[in-house]
Amino acid sequence: MSDRADRARQFMPFSPLKGYDELVKDKEKIISPRRELSEYRAGMLSEKLIQVKKGMVIKIVYYQGDGYIKTEGMVSMIDFTSRQLTVIKNKISFDDIYDISSKDICINELPD
Repeated sequence: MSDRADRARQFMPFSPLKGYDELVKDKEKIISPRRELSEYRAGMLSEKLIQVKKGMVIKIVYYQGDGYIKTEGMVSMIDFTSRQLTVIKNKISFDDIYDISSKDICINELPD
């Protein structure tokens, strides 16, 4: 192997616990059927979405596949035209969002 390949190898990502990241991500998912939002909850969620800005750190619960995922991160993009919010690298449709909270959002808790 060349010196260049050896040098490149030292900068490659290393995970001593293979599969650990996937296990943690699976634990974050709450497996359940999709819930319909009441008119009240949908209205409150709209009020929260209006307050979300790029660069804001939020906690979000959204539906993906077969359950709900709770995650926290920085909003890297919000597009009201395509109705999508991107938290870090996760693109989330407004229709999949169940709840959003942040210290910068005035309305923090929605009833279940």
